[in-house]
Parts: sequence; C-alpha cells; structure tokens
Amino acid sequence: MYYFYNVNIHEKYIKRCIQLAKSGLGTTYPNPMVGSVIVLNDKIIGEGWHKKAGEPHAEVHAINSVKEKNLLKKATIYVSLEPCSHYGKTPPCANLIVESGIKKVVIGIVDSNSKVSGKGVKHLIENGCDVAVGILEKECFNLNKRFFTFHKYKRPFVILKWAETTDGFIDKIRTENSDNSPNWISNTYSQQLVHKMRAEEQAILVGTNTALNDNPSLTVRNWTGENPIRIVLDRSTKIPKAYNLLNGNTKTIVFSEVKHNIDSEKNVIFERIDFNKNVTEQVCEVLYNYEIQSVIIEGGKQTLQSFIDANLWDEAFVFIGDVTFNEGLSAPNIKKAPFKTVVILNDTLKVFKNY
Repeated sequence: MYYFYNVNIHEKYIKRCIQLAKSGLGTTYPNPMVGSVIVLNDKIIGEGWHKKAGEPHAEVHAINSVKEKNLLKKATIYVSLEPCSHYGKTPPCANLIVESGIKKVVIGIVDSNSKVSGKGVKHLIENGCDVAVGILEKECFNLNKRFFTFHKYKRPFVILKWAETTDGFIDKIRTENSDNSPNWISNTYSQQLVHKMRAEEQAILVGTNTALNDNPSLTVRNWTGENPIRIVLDRSTKIPKAYNLLNGNTKTIVFSEVKHNIDSEKNVIFERIDFNKNVTEQVCEVLYNYEIQSVIIEGGKQTLQSFIDANLWDEAFVFIGDVTFNEGLSAPNIKKAPFKTVVILNDTLKVFKNY
C-alpha cells in the first residue's frame, strides 16, 4: 500500500537525501546519484550515498551506518531514487530493505531505467512495506537529469558552452601565422568554473577548427576530479598526431570518415560516421552506445550551431567576457528563453535550459 503522513517531514528528509547524493556528482557514471537516510522518531540514525559504480548503493551505506540494527524495524528509510530490484554489480537494494526489517519506505522518484522502473516499488509492497512515492519529484529529477535524459531519449544530456565578447564574437580572425592557442575572453574565475563543469560531466566535445586553432587538452587542470572523455569531430583527419587531443593521456573518441594512422595510442578510439548526413544525431547515437550520459559541447561555432539547429541540447552556458574584438568569428545564435544570469567578477554568465 501507499501511505502519506506529514508531507513536510517527507520533504525534509528527501532534501537531505538529495544533499547527500550530490556528493557523488561526476563519480557515479553510469549509475545515478542517490542519497538515503534512515529516520526514527524524527531523528536520523543512518545515512549514505552512492559513491561509485560497482560499489555499494546509498541504501546499503545507510543501513550499514545504523549501529543498533534492531531499530530498523521501527524506522523509515528515505531514498531519492527508487531502490533497484535487479542483480548487477551489486545485489538489489529493495531486497536488502525487506531483509533488514524496514517497513516504511519514502521514495523521491521512480527509476526510469527499464531494469527497475517500478519493480523496486512492487517488490517492497509485495513484501509488506508501506511505500510513499513522488516526494520532491521535480528536485529528484533535476538531481539526475543526465540519467533520466539518457534512458528516456537514448542520448547523452547535452550541455553547450562558449565564451563571447560584449560585441558578440567567440574568436578573432585566424591566419596562417596565428598561434595555436586560445584567444581568452572570460576571466580566470570563469575558466575555473569551466574546469569544475568538466569534472562533473562524462565527456567533452570540440570540432576540427577548435582543435587546430587552440590545440586544447580538454582536461581538468584548475579543479579536482577525473578528466572527461575527449571527443573530437575530425572528418578528414586533419589534426596532427603531435596535438594534445591525440596524445593518449585521456580516453579520446575521434569521429572521422577515415581512420587516423595511430597504432600506439590505446586511449584513442576512431568512430566512422557519414558527415554528409545528420552528424549530431550520429554522434549522440554512438555516445549512447558507449553509455556516455553527458557531454559538454565546447566549440567551435559550427559545431555548437549544429546542435542548436538540431535542437539536440539541454543546457547552454554562455560566458560574456568584459572584452571586445570589433571583428572576428560571431557567436552561435541561440534564440531560447528564459535564462538566468550570474555575474562572475566582470563576466556575465547566461544559463539557458531546454527542458
């Protein structure tokens, strides 16, 4: 049966679950972020969160943290996402809850993964648990927007990111004598925020021109965390072997029409696609097959605009630096409202959402 008592109490502890779950941002892929608390007489007696795929889930950590296990049969367990009901790298959490003697379960949102999707709730109810579902559902969805998008649309959660000047340019005019380095627009604080974003997402993508003009590393250097998987569109394999993206230091996927002559770099994977057809859809399909749940599109303009025009994006972060170029490569055109604005010293950050 479903039960609902004192919704405010439910929301209080689901909020704590969400707070705990966020500790796993960037480390749980391909699993979702999940937090769990165990409550008795309006007091938390145990809590935990999922830290990494293959390791114990949030409910396991929460139950194990309760010192007096005899209290579990009187307690309520809160979890931000429906407990799993299938055997994967770890046993089902729904089974563990039943075996532990817990009879009251409050769930933020149902898992959209077909392996679970209501089966966990069903198992709990069939084994005598009282279950409440849908507490702070919107907030729980936003927590795992990458995970839900991946399973619903069969593609990664797509984030667009670029910096533009106050007069609307993302780069200066490049010539044969130009250095292979970025023309910085945003300030150091904005750049650090970008590195934080990289640590939180699973992959990062650029086009050929950005790779040739800037020779980027696309790594996390000004923040702590794992480097994202690097992805580059290189139709005719123009990127020289000596460039950073092909150094093999970080896993890299290259989309091309022909295979690059690189045999020694095991971390560089080539995927052949038809550049005469819808490139964005093909890219998203391949990334889905690699179980990549999120990707930052960092440029350049043609690549960014292709995702905008195909409406294959979920969020956009546009950094407007306190500089002018007077002429150059114009910024992508994103006619999407509403957006929120954040001021980062002298920079302005506009955040668009497409969901």
